[in-house]
Amino acid sequence: MIASVIISLLCCLAVILAVLFFPSIRVLRYRLPSYPIVALIGAALLLVTGLLPIPTLISGLGSSGAVNPIKILVLFFAMTSLSVYLDEVGFFSYLAAAALRRAGGRQTRLFLLFYFLVAILTVFTSNDVIILTFTPFICYFTKSARIDPIPYLFAEFVAANTWSMALVIGNPTNIYLAGGAGIGFFPYLRVMLLPTVAAGLVSLAVLLLLFRRPLALPMSPIPAEVTFRRRAPLVIGLLHLSLCTLLLAVSSYVGLDMWLIALGFSLSLFLFGAIAALLDRRRPFELLRTLLRLPYQLIPFVLAMFTLVLALRAYGVSKEIFTSLAALPAIPTYGVLSFLSANLLNNIPMSVLFSSILSFSEKTSLGGVYASIVGSNLGAYLTPLGALAGIMWSSLLLQNGVRLSFRRFVGYGALVAIPTLAAALLSLVLVTA
Repeated sequence: MIASVIISLLCCLAVILAVLFFPSIRVLRYRLPSYPIVALIGAALLLVTGLLPIPTLISGLGSSGAVNPIKILVLFFAMTSLSVYLDEVGFFSYLAAAALRRAGGRQTRLFLLFYFLVAILTVFTSNDVIILTFTPFICYFTKSARIDPIPYLFAEFVAANTWSMALVIGNPTNIYLAGGAGIGFFPYLRVMLLPTVAAGLVSLAVLLLLFRRPLALPMSPIPAEVTFRRRAPLVIGLLHLSLCTLLLAVSSYVGLDMWLIALGFSLSLFLFGAIAALLDRRRPFELLRTLLRLPYQLIPFVLAMFTLVLALRAYGVSKEIFTSLAALPAIPTYGVLSFLSANLLNNIPMSVLFSSILSFSEKTSLGGVYASIVGSNLGAYLTPLGALAGIMWSSLLLQNGVRLSFRRFVGYGALVAIPTLAAALLSLVLVTA
């Protein structure tokens, strides 16, 4: 037991150090993110030393239940492919350019337009996709307008990691925690809608207060016109995302697993996209770029962290944690602990661990599950280590020449996070009372 705990803790510490000090390593001619490799080394140590028997790992990976990392990864990648395809055909750029035109040179108006645009798109896609799509665009237009990019980047980051709580498909952590508790699409929405709206409004108010001075400065209007060269790929992408989301909403009523629905629509998208390209007598470049842009580093990272949690569960660590927390009120306890743990472990392994802890309840503590979902999303505010989205966001800022120190991120993040977390958890208490 002690050895498995030590290896798991050292692995999590090594992942944090990798993200902070050597985020990528060179392998031959390629640069690869370091944190999945570090996580794989930790998982391999458990297997090589026999602390986690290989049959136990295979059994966990082949589980028929909802807490199956393979199914969760399929669901996440399928939904991500639908969103990235829409970005490749210019849909998100068109919306961002439209917001820029409507702002008319007023920064506060532009700030609000971007916040709500990101919020709405995040609800129906995912926070990771929005971060990857909008961050370079914000860096570009703020540089062209010679205005401070930080207010807009924080608005994007906060909106993406707040409104991702609304639907179960908004964040891989939602999928994992809700799936582990057997929570369907509509039951999830009924509970999480009010906490999401409350958190969204509070976070927006704090952001406006924090950045009121730079947003009061004038901005030169930037002509931004984006047109669609081809309508067919756009229609195909929008139809697939809309129909997939609709079917996911009724999945529990029709007896279909969400991962199968998402996979079916993703495969259909590639089929119809290829047919459309063939009819236009061109190569399906948007499909190829979609495949290249998928976050494949998430696969080894999730599987490795799942392996660590399996070892902790096998030696009774998860049950000991559950027992020590059983007498405390579920929502504030799991909400605060998940928020803090996300910044020690990253929100994905934290969600895997908390799902394991909560599974020991004879009657699953739904309050604890929803509170953990809140913490897994809002934990991204506090440090860039709190979520995969934060790691990608920080990397994109460096690529685009935007300097944001770790200290400055934590300073802004804490000011937004504390009232937002309080609003979300209080709303959750009211909804579940």
